[in-house]
Amino acid sequence: MSYRVTLLPGDGIGPEVTAAMKEVVAASGVDIQWDEIDVGLLAMEKGKPALPEEALKSLRRNKVGLKGPVTTPVGRGHVSVNVMLRKQLNLYANVRPIKSFRGVGARYENVDLVVVRENTEDVYAGVEHEVTPGVVECVKIITWEGSTRVAKYAFDYARRMGRQKITAVHKANIMKLSDGLFLKACQKVAKRYPDIQYEEAIVDAACMKLVMNPQAFDVLLCENLYGDIISDLCGGFIGGIGLAAGANIGEKGALFETVHGSAPDIAGKGIANPTAMILAAAMMLDYLGEHAAARRIRTALEQVIAQKRHVTPDIGGKATTMEMGTAVAQRVKE
Repeated sequence: MSYRVTLLPGDGIGPEVTAAMKEVVAASGVDIQWDEIDVGLLAMEKGKPALPEEALKSLRRNKVGLKGPVTTPVGRGHVSVNVMLRKQLNLYANVRPIKSFRGVGARYENVDLVVVRENTEDVYAGVEHEVTPGVVECVKIITWEGSTRVAKYAFDYARRMGRQKITAVHKANIMKLSDGLFLKACQKVAKRYPDIQYEEAIVDAACMKLVMNPQAFDVLLCENLYGDIISDLCGGFIGGIGLAAGANIGEKGALFETVHGSAPDIAGKGIANPTAMILAAAMMLDYLGEHAAARRIRTALEQVIAQKRHVTPDIGGKATTMEMGTAVAQRVKE
């Protein structure tokens, strides 16, 4: 079966890790026809918006996309391409699996948890204004519909993936209305899933417990801001967010992505780690129903990293981005 997928390589190291990923996916035997479109700085260099309309049209048409890292200039008025994509396509659930790799030398071992994050509301709605000179107000938006929708997705995901427990993360002791609404929605949804253990944790206490014992958690269900912070915190457990990928799920499609930055300082040097982009492709293949191919890719990647002969410098090797991609592709074929 052939699939048409929108591919947004991104900028910085994006094109490099994308090239390695494409070799790995080709080795899996799944026929993917890529609609490749520039976004971010590469699009702007061509006189286009950071998120061209052609990218949105392609994603709406194909309903499946894969995206590399995209630069978001800090404090200069540029809207994040990532945030725009989630809003425009109503990709309401962000899913970030965090799993240890053998041979990386991370601080923690045997970490295997998932962060499910509401993706469209909270302070990321971008509702802020200057009340008076020197005073800025940012509005936190939490809705019953948005909270219920992401909670249901988290419980469905847990049941489908054989997960046992969901922890709803909040600060309802302080933000009693907004986070309180989120919690009430989670509690109501949890009653429909008696087979899944449900608990709640205040966000600061949850972060402390995560650092002390990440193995105590299974699925973390979060609002947008908390989920953004916690997912990167959890990435640190396994050696960094360069070793993790994410999915943005909507009712009419999905976009899979790296979660690390565009790393302009090493762009063009051929040393960027392609692991996250390869994992994002494996998540995409699972979404398409190509589970066997996704398993082969993950297994091949785990073996290459464990052996350390063909990995990039950030995880102890001397290989280039493409050499690591080729090694994983060869293992997939084997």
